[in-house]
Amino acid sequence: MAGSFALDTNIVVAYLNNEDQIRRRLAGITAYVPGIVAGEMYHGAMRSIRVADNIASLEDFLAISVVLNCHLSTARHYGEVHHALRLKGRPIPENDIWIAATALQHGLTLVTRDAHFNQVDQLLVATW
Repeated sequence: MAGSFALDTNIVVAYLNNEDQIRRRLAGITAYVPGIVAGEMYHGAMRSIRVADNIASLEDFLAISVVLNCHLSTARHYGEVHHALRLKGRPIPENDIWIAATALQHGLTLVTRDAHFNQVDQLLVATW
């Protein structure tokens, strides 16, 4: 998976909102979606006015993506990232630690618009 991309929630939102730049960049590549991102997306869809439509759009996107679930290896990466951030005094949201851990576990570059991911050592980050 090296050289491939894991997508943060804000990138999936941009894709589902038909943002041209994101659509073009994801065309023809395999999108890897951490399971935590899928959960955040379902939560957002359930809070929306168009619940059924948004869930359907999300599930269409997930059907053409590879969803990465958490495993024991993910948990180890989570623990390492969380500890390192605590030592730096640079906490980030819990779900984002899991997202970073998933990207690290699979050797993926995380595509995001959240600058706080730059605090995670060894995590490759791309801003689209």
